[in-house]
Amino acid sequence: MTLIDAAPELPTSVVLKLPSLDETSRATGVMLRNYEREVKFYLELADTVDLRIPHCHHGEWDEESGDFTLVLEDMAPAEQGDQIRGCAIGAAQLAVDELARLHGPRWADESLFDKEWLGRRTGDDDAAMLLGLWQMFFPPFLEVYNAYLSSEAIELATTFGSRLGEWVDGRTGPDTIIHGDYRLDNMLFGTAAGGPPLTTVDWQTPGHGAPLADLSYFCGAGLLPADRVAHERGLVERYGLALTAYGVDVSETWLWEQYRREAFGGVVMAVVASQVVGRSDRSEALFATMATRHLQHALDLDSLASI
Repeated sequence: MTLIDAAPELPTSVVLKLPSLDETSRATGVMLRNYEREVKFYLELADTVDLRIPHCHHGEWDEESGDFTLVLEDMAPAEQGDQIRGCAIGAAQLAVDELARLHGPRWADESLFDKEWLGRRTGDDDAAMLLGLWQMFFPPFLEVYNAYLSSEAIELATTFGSRLGEWVDGRTGPDTIIHGDYRLDNMLFGTAAGGPPLTTVDWQTPGHGAPLADLSYFCGAGLLPADRVAHERGLVERYGLALTAYGVDVSETWLWEQYRREAFGGVVMAVVASQVVGRSDRSEALFATMATRHLQHALDLDSLASI
């Protein structure tokens, strides 16, 4: 949005973010508290982490209607990443470095429990809710996406569904602020024309949870499978090294085991999210890409053995 006759101290353009015009997506955003969470992230937590995000000029959420307004910094001429196309290793390294700048400042910060609105996947209630969503959405997901999946991938997804509660309950280790949907479509990369190297957007699913969930989710579908296999060990090590700037010292063994375990996070996202947003050719292509890559990720890492 271009600002006409803006005062000298104001930007000449901003990004205005409002509820979706698609009724299904809007209802989902309200029900899952996505709109509320995004506004509250910008107003309450954005200044406490170090990764590059758009400056928030104004944020407002209405509890009664669930509607919201965000006036954000315009990051043009930065360009959006493409989850379907994937990215090169250089872009992945940028994303991993930025992820450490999100996680490191609030690593194992107990005060985050005071933020009731942050998403959490712990405890019997959350495990039961996630299992209920899986049981509701997996059959219709399979009706559409089985054409894209190998028999091995379908078998793994089916088996994982029967153990999803164990997967949630078995999480261990420190928690921190997580993005919850850390993928290329939510990243803006600088271009020759300008812009920061990487800016992370779409903060509708921030959580207080397992840090390696973000990392495994990004690598699982952001890189093409052959590139991921070649580079993921190095990316996990790079992430651990970047955390040391915040006094976080964790073993490479722990990082890798958590990374393996969290490969299923992308599978859950592909199944559930594909059923709660409006259908289009683009969305089907996106979720087909996510499902195939995340399931292959879990197969390559033998993630089922880590539950």
